[in-house]
Amino acid sequence: MNRKRAIYLDHAATTPVDARVIEAMQPYWADVFGNTSALHAVGRAARQALDAARQSVADVLHAQPPEIVFTGCGTESDNLAIRGAAFAARRAGRGNHLITSPIEHHAVGATFDQLRELHGFDVTIVNVDEYGMVDVDAIGRAIRSDTVLISVMYANNEVGTVQPIAEIGALARAKGIIFHTDAVQAGGQLTLDVNQLNVDLLALSAHKFYGPKGVGALYVRSGVELIPALTGGGHERGRRPGTVNVAEVVGLATALALAQDRRESENARVSMLRDQLVAGVI
Repeated sequence: MNRKRAIYLDHAATTPVDARVIEAMQPYWADVFGNTSALHAVGRAARQALDAARQSVADVLHAQPPEIVFTGCGTESDNLAIRGAAFAARRAGRGNHLITSPIEHHAVGATFDQLRELHGFDVTIVNVDEYGMVDVDAIGRAIRSDTVLISVMYANNEVGTVQPIAEIGALARAKGIIFHTDAVQAGGQLTLDVNQLNVDLLALSAHKFYGPKGVGALYVRSGVELIPALTGGGHERGRRPGTVNVAEVVGLATALALAQDRRESENARVSMLRDQLVAGVI
């Protein structure tokens, strides 16, 4: 593709990697290539980079570093959150009922389908209006004594609807129900302050905000129990086994910090361009 001639208008699907992100990742492919679990100098250097990246992501989310889990993508983050929380709650005897919406990304929707069809969970799907907006009162009416998890995406990947996440989260917290949001589409555009949003689980994917493909993150509020989707070593505090891809993690952390730093100015610029387009077409 001739980049000089092409006009790319699909940034909601994926973004090119920012040059500053590539530069930040570069040392971890060839020089600081160690296993973060190793005790030698190269391993310790890789571990320091991993710890710094975790702190950086935690700062953006107003979370604590131990609450950040690095994964292979947003889909994996959603699966770990939903499956992990549902199975942990059922094992603890808290219930078997889950609530979600009909316009979730397949990473969420298909996961709920499988939990219902193969694992016997009872799933309630709350309807949305003509704009794709979830009715918070309808969620409240759907809650039962055995409800253990609510999942509603932050921003829709097809129509752009931004859900009232903080309001839904407050409702869930008042009822003692775990609340998960797929924030993959919101990563570069909306606030990710997990305390303002009242979320317990929040999924991100780097390639949506000028980071590399193949890496994601999951925020897990302290005290929320998850049964890991994968088994293996003790990486990521036992929640996501497998040797950590330090270069990709550094890329995610760098891209997220850059995206949040320019979020307000970029939103203003894009809004201006949108208004010009609408005025010109209509």
